[in-house]
Amino acid sequence: MIMPIGDDNRDRHRTPWVTWTLIAINVAVFVLLQGVGTNLKFTYAFATVPQEILTGHDLVTAGEQVQDPVTGRVVVLPGLGHTPISVYLTLLTAIFMHGSFAHLFGNMLFLWIFGDNVEDRVGRGRFVGLYLAWGLLASLAHVATTVALDQDRAIPSLGASGAISGVLGAYLVLFPHRRVTVMLLRMVTQVPAIAAIGMWFAFQVISGLGMLGGTGGGVAYGAHIGGFVAGLVLIKPFDPGPRRPAGLTLDRRNNRS
Repeated sequence: MIMPIGDDNRDRHRTPWVTWTLIAINVAVFVLLQGVGTNLKFTYAFATVPQEILTGHDLVTAGEQVQDPVTGRVVVLPGLGHTPISVYLTLLTAIFMHGSFAHLFGNMLFLWIFGDNVEDRVGRGRFVGLYLAWGLLASLAHVATTVALDQDRAIPSLGASGAISGVLGAYLVLFPHRRVTVMLLRMVTQVPAIAAIGMWFAFQVISGLGMLGGTGGGVAYGAHIGGFVAGLVLIKPFDPGPRRPAGLTLDRRNNRS
């Protein structure tokens, strides 16, 4: 598996305040509100539950005992608690929550690497709107996939992966040939973005197809694919084009004269 660890930022003009703020919000929610993954009551209340989105009604369920097939240990999983906001708003709140440190770290690494360049290109205001739109569409794609594959509609979904998948799709359109530093076969090398992101997307598609055989592994690949496609489609209408160096217009005028 290819793992991006950096990219070329030499032509970046803006300080990526929005990207850094999004990372800070995600970390704060996980640590302060989710109790680093221990506050399941909060997590289950604000995660996206497909059944709630499909019906528009809050779903409250009782906890259940589950036996770990490996250790044999019996644990109690809390049921879905009351959602104190409209269930439709969980399509957005879910994209700021994570299930574990590894889940959080992986998502924030991708956002840190690729988000700043997209933010620099489209501007801070547009980037905020697009990020939320990609997250919303990714959540809806997960709901649609759950229905299409006849999966359990009461299982909550959470994570910034869908929104960040939108960032990756936008990055691919805007900077297909930018050099991305990656870990590949235990070596650090550089590849064009079209290769790094293309391999990532191929993995999502292959893994998503595996869900047809019941091997989804608890990962919402439908949200990843939906967010990525949304990034590909939505970025161009909001792309103002590359920024020109400050002295470029003046130089051209001097040449003309």
